[in-house]
Amino acid sequence: MTDWDKQFDAVWADEELSDAERIEQIDRLAAVWGDNAVALFHRAGARDSAGREEEAEPLYRRALQLGLDDDHRVRAVVQLASTLRNLGRVHEAVWMLGDEYANHPTSPYRDAVAAFYSLALVTSGDSRRAASIALTALAPHLPLYTRSVAAYAREITY
Repeated sequence: MTDWDKQFDAVWADEELSDAERIEQIDRLAAVWGDNAVALFHRAGARDSAGREEEAEPLYRRALQLGLDDDHRVRAVVQLASTLRNLGRVHEAVWMLGDEYANHPTSPYRDAVAAFYSLALVTSGDSRRAASIALTALAPHLPLYTRSVAAYAREITY
């Protein structure tokens, strides 16, 4: 982790900051880096967290366009898709999360992707598939019944 990452993390961790103060501090840190993908990702996240999704969306898109490392990329996809769902563009969110879920099965963020994918599916009206995705993510964490829950999760979608 770089000093720069630690600076962003400190702003995110400061529970005393208002949304406007967090945006201001992140923008100040990001300004040093200009049109940098990670800086744009944090700027988008600050706005998203403050409920300013319309402002967050183009920043997420630009960050993804510029290219992010795997850690930031998957977080940007999840956060952008969540933003799109909140903006009423559910089918785009389902597509983005479905693509991430299908193409990155070993991601350390697999369960987070599954959670937001499930939310988007429920919003789109596909509750059966949402339940299947959520149960598939949950099954490996159960102390018992892992195989049964995984099998039922597969069965739900048919």
